Amino acid sequence: MSNIIPGYRRPDRLSQPPYDSAGYGSTRLRHPQQPPLRLPHTRTETSAPRFSPQRYAPRTDLTVQADGSAAMGERIIVGGRVLDEDARPVRNAMVEIWQANAAGRYNHPGDDHDAPLDPNFQGMGRVFTDQDGCYRFVTIRPGAYPWRNHKNAWRPNHIHYSVFGDGFAQRMITQMYFPGDPLLALDPIFHAIPDEAARNRLVATFDLELTRPEWALGYRFDLVLRGREATPMEDHH
Repeated sequence: MSNIIPGYRRPDRLSQPPYDSAGYGSTRLRHPQQPPLRLPHTRTETSAPRFSPQRYAPRTDLTVQADGSAAMGERIIVGGRVLDEDARPVRNAMVEIWQANAAGRYNHPGDDHDAPLDPNFQGMGRVFTDQDGCYRFVTIRPGAYPWRNHKNAWRPNHIHYSVFGDGFAQRMITQMYFPGDPLLALDPIFHAIPDEAARNRLVATFDLELTRPEWALGYRFDLVLRGREATPMEDHH
């Protein structure tokens, strides 16, 4: 990110998922077979493209379309802060989310789950963090869906996150889960993270301050980009 300096504290190995996880079937097919190569980054990778609200228009309310049509499902607010390892705010970071709709189906041609599509819910949002590192979205609580990894496999309710810094080489991807979801105990993706405390950093907390009275419940999900308390990331390695 633009205000991060070199020499940072690396996360504990057990706090990040491995490339090949026995319970997560597709990792056996797609994980690297050779050690990764370190390639020097040029100015292009580290500073381009320039992510800004002027070039990448924010979309913070996923529940209402341009014509005023409203999405179906439970409206929620998700928000938090993007921080470095010393709890300093990461400013102007581009945060994107994508998710299934309330019935557990993505608005994507590759999703053939037998659940209804919501014509008024695209399931994608974007925002830039402010001077305190804060972000906020209004969206729909996503539904669980089957994913054929093992017998009677269902993914817990979750929202995908992507955080960009100054260029494509500065991108981190993770998932946010909801507290109290019984499917978490059965989910191989969630349990691919060896350390329990690190896993639990992926679970949002109910936040009454974010909650809007008589309108929507609020959930807080902070993203720590590195260090001992780093949020587990899918592509950290």
